[in-house]
Amino acid sequence: MARRPRLELAGVPLHVIQRGNNRAACFHADGDRYLYLRLLAAAASRFGCLLHAYVLMANHVHLLLTPQESGAVASMMQDLGRRYVRIFNDVHARTGTLWEGRYKAAMVDSDRYLLICQRYIEMNPVRAGIVSAPADFQWSSHRYYAFGNNNPLLTPHPVVQGLAMGQVQRREAYKALFSQALQPELIDLIRTTANQGWALGSERFLQHVEGTLGRSVRPPKRGRPRKVVAGKNPGEMLI
Repeated sequence: MARRPRLELAGVPLHVIQRGNNRAACFHADGDRYLYLRLLAAAASRFGCLLHAYVLMANHVHLLLTPQESGAVASMMQDLGRRYVRIFNDVHARTGTLWEGRYKAAMVDSDRYLLICQRYIEMNPVRAGIVSAPADFQWSSHRYYAFGNNNPLLTPHPVVQGLAMGQVQRREAYKALFSQALQPELIDLIRTTANQGWALGSERFLQHVEGTLGRSVRPPKRGRPRKVVAGKNPGEMLI
């Protein structure tokens, strides 16, 4: 069966996940992470991708970025993966593949889901039990947004910039977003859309993307359609 083409549009954020092969570690030391971030910065600049958020876990990576041209993220990830694996294999005296096939990605509705997705990414180390707070994990974008740590890799999305007018107020507003845990249904939705390559957004966003791409960007419906009682509108589940 042919693989579905990736969903990617200029100006629409993407949540990208790349895992180590067979869930094996893709970082063995801090030097590996420094190398990955350096190569990521170069590849993002080379192909015109704005990096908004990231986390480097032991055996996988989450990125939130916006391509300036359609197809830019695919080119960036191919270039980044090839360069990193070549050096990683040389340093650790290994051969063969490092990544688990193609990276996973979901288009993200910036109006409704970008902040949720960014929180999901930066909370990964907490959910994994590695740290008790996102600020305790060095290898993510959280300290930049919450405390103003220098990080030239990042370009804040306008949605984040719109949290408050001043930098201090914006940092406080950003930290306040993490005062409550994400609902399990939201976590499942983010994981499912990314792993299966669908879009994450409102019905209006999904229809806009489908009209632009000319194909479906959501999972196919299963089972028999629900019966609609005459004179009543079917309910809409909001998340």
